[in-house]
This record gives sequence, structure tokens and C-alpha cells, in this order.
Amino acid sequence: MNILTLLDMAASGFGERTAIGSIGSGITYAELLERAGRAGQVFKDNGSDRVSLLDVSSPALPIALFGAAAAGQPFVPLNYRLAEDDLVALAERTASATLVAGDGNGPRVESVEGITVVERDDFLATTSAGDGIDQAEWPFDPEDIAVLLYTSGTTGIPKAAVLRHKNLTGYILGSVEYMGAAEDEATLVSVPPYHIAGLAAMLSSVYAGRRIVQLPNFDADAWIDAVANEGITHAMVVPTMLARIVERLAERGDELPTLRAMSYGGGRMPFPVIDQAMNLLPGVAYVNAYGLTETSSTISLLGPDDHWIAHASDDPAMRRRLGSVGRPLPSLEVSIRDEEGNEVPAGTPGEVWVRGEQVAGEYLQQGSKLTAEGWFPTNDGGELDEEGYLFVTGRLDDVIIRGGENISPGEIEDVLMSHPSVADAAVIGVPSVQWGETIGAVVVGDVDEAELKALVAERLRSSRSPDYVVFRDELPYNDTGKLLRRVLRSEISDLGDG
Repeated sequence: MNILTLLDMAASGFGERTAIGSIGSGITYAELLERAGRAGQVFKDNGSDRVSLLDVSSPALPIALFGAAAAGQPFVPLNYRLAEDDLVALAERTASATLVAGDGNGPRVESVEGITVVERDDFLATTSAGDGIDQAEWPFDPEDIAVLLYTSGTTGIPKAAVLRHKNLTGYILGSVEYMGAAEDEATLVSVPPYHIAGLAAMLSSVYAGRRIVQLPNFDADAWIDAVANEGITHAMVVPTMLARIVERLAERGDELPTLRAMSYGGGRMPFPVIDQAMNLLPGVAYVNAYGLTETSSTISLLGPDDHWIAHASDDPAMRRRLGSVGRPLPSLEVSIRDEEGNEVPAGTPGEVWVRGEQVAGEYLQQGSKLTAEGWFPTNDGGELDEEGYLFVTGRLDDVIIRGGENISPGEIEDVLMSHPSVADAAVIGVPSVQWGETIGAVVVGDVDEAELKALVAERLRSSRSPDYVVFRDELPYNDTGKLLRRVLRSEISDLGDG
């Protein structure tokens, strides 16, 4: 099955519905299918091996994504925010490719051998009329590569994650109801095209029949205005986005009556942020979606009922559930394993392993990272409670080893964030000759250092209390909401004795 099949089903079921843009001036599902076929013909005529996109979120994204599928070529979105040298390096790895470029990005890569640049406006004009690839010529091999996504590269050189058609369609078929969206539903996509969440939102909305409104670049005021002006019912954000939205909503006093559902993911959600969001927008169904690029997006969901039950509860154990990522999707298996790969009991921390049709676990030129039994070790630390709720503590690479003791930054960050004067916090290892690593905390907020150390010692134990506390006006995140711990390490590495 090809992801283009999802669009074909949508065009057959509700072809006259608006797929992309505003009602009355957007692109219908039937038109999107036709334009994807024309785009596929453009890509085949160019003789390239891949289709790339160097652009903000625009109608060119779905046309190029489905057009690549029609042409039988992998779709490779590139990060337009990269520095010139890094962008050129990725473009060289992507060649040979037809690259759709917008916002003046074409000249940045046009010198790369094997890259054929097509400007966004020309691409949209070309695909608005004419003949496309005949449906009888569509490729349908589920093993073909649908998308190559470069990882964010927060800790090293980006890897190209391989997502095959079977992975993406497996995710959609296992988690989305066909034609499940009401005709008035609209989703606001504000994450960039090179983020798995943006592509997953596109595919999910198409299969459900939901209108897609794209926000080219995230801005909290523009996001709020788009929700109000376009009658947005559904939206997906990363935690840093929601923090800014909540701040502006509190200042502006907007109520956003059309908004029905808000999903979030891509990083740890600070409890004060989601708590305030639920207070400001009490009529919204909140969903915490945890997933990875290598798993074609979502692994587990904390649903609306769980959010509101935990939000209203005085029971600390129940309130803690707001910090979980919910239960695994029915189509997936999740297991917590120790360092030897053995499954551990509920309540025991370890590494999150996942298995299912949507799980790719593969990188270009590196091959599959799946075990012989089909499991993908995610390198995320976590645990499952007795009721099957998954708690993710962070990347195992971020674990601090102090005097031979493994310390998860996440548990300390949760305690720091519980202080009412702390807006954000990150915990990292600081090199030490005596201990190997000591604990460094970088905090945003106006609070006494000794008070924070005492709070952690009281909630956890003294060995978990930060050895160093540094205050900053803000923490460094990339544009997809990932905390840049390497930046913090470079900034405070000289504090220790290592």
C-alpha cells in the first residue's frame, strides 16, 4: 500500500471537501489528488531519484509529498533553518533530487550537483493544470521508501531515518478512522515540514477528511488569530509552543470557542504549562502524543479523559499521571528492558522498546536497528506502571553517572519545575575527576539556589540534589521543541573539576 492510496480514498469519499487552506479558496481533496499526479509527472520527467522540499509549510508540501509517492520516489524535506554549510551538506547527501524551494531558499542549494531547483510558485502553477501520472502507473510496493527524514542533529551529525510506505500507512490505519472527521473540522499545522509530527498530521487529516490550515512559521499571536479566523477545531503543538500560546492567551483573554482538541508532543511538557492551558481552555480535549521519527510518529497517547481526571484529582499518584505519555496504541507493543535486553516488571525503569508495523527503526546507509524479533530499542528511558501507563524520563544518553550511580535528569527537572517560581529547568552532567559526573541544573526563574537544592533533597534524596545551579533567562531549544543539552553542557562544563 502506498501513502497515495490514503489520498485516493479521501478523494473518493469526500472529494469536494476542502483539503488545504480556507473554505472557498483552498484545494479540495479531488484537486489535491489531481495535483499530486501532475507533480509526480514533473518529478519523473526531471529524471531525479528523490523529491526534496526546502520551504515553510505551504500547499507545496502535500502536493510534493503525494506527488513523490505517485512517482515512486522518496520524499526528503530539509531544514531551511540550518546554517549554510550544514544545509549544503544535507543537500549533497540528498542528491539526485528535484527540490521544491520557497521563500528564497533555492539559491542556497542550486550549486549542489544533482539538485534541480523548482521554485514554489512555479511548482504550484505547473501542478494546477495538465496531465499527471495515470493511476494505473502508481507504484504500490509497501517496501518502497516513502520518506527520508533527517534527525534533528542535537547531539551529532543528522541521520536519515527511513520510513517506508508500510510504516506510514500502518500508523494511519492503526490510529485514524477513515472519514472520521466532521465536515466542519479543521486542523492547524504549525510544526515545520521536516518534523515527523507535521507529516503525520498531514496524513492523519487526509485520511480522516479534515481540512488542513498551515501556519508557515510559528508565532503565538498568529497561531491564536488563525484558530479564531479559520474556525480551527484541532491543533498539534510542541511544549515550547504551548508555553508561548498560554502566555499570550492569558494576556489577550481570548477564549477560542471553536477549538475542540489539542495534541502535544516532541518533548517533556512542564506541568505548570499544561495545567494553565487546561485552566484557560477548559473545553478542549487534550492529548499527549509520544513518538519518534523512527516509529512513524505516535507510540502512545494520554487521552482527554486521563487529562481531566488527573487535573481534577487531589491524589498525588493520579496527578502524576499528567506527566505520563499514556498507554501504547493498540497496534503496537511496548516493553521496558534492562541493559541486557530483558523485560523488567511494572514500575521498574529501563529502556523503552517498541514493536509494530509502523516501526521502521532504520537509517539510510546504516540499515535496520530492529532486533531479530522486530523490537526497536528507542534509547529513551522510561517505565510502565501497573495500569500500563508509560512514563518517559528522557534519552538514555542524557543519564548522569555520578560515582557509579545512574541519575535521570527528568526526575530532578520535575521537582525543580514544581517550584512556583521556576519557569523552566534542565539538568545535565558536569565533568568531575572525583565523581565522573556531578549534577548541574540550569534554571529559568527568580528563586534562591539553596531553596532549590533543599527541595530536590527533600523530594528525592541528597545525592540527587544539584551540585551547581545556574540561572538563565531562557533555555536553548531547536525549532521542533527539543532541548539542546549539548549547548548547555558547553556553557557550564567549566564549573566542575573535570
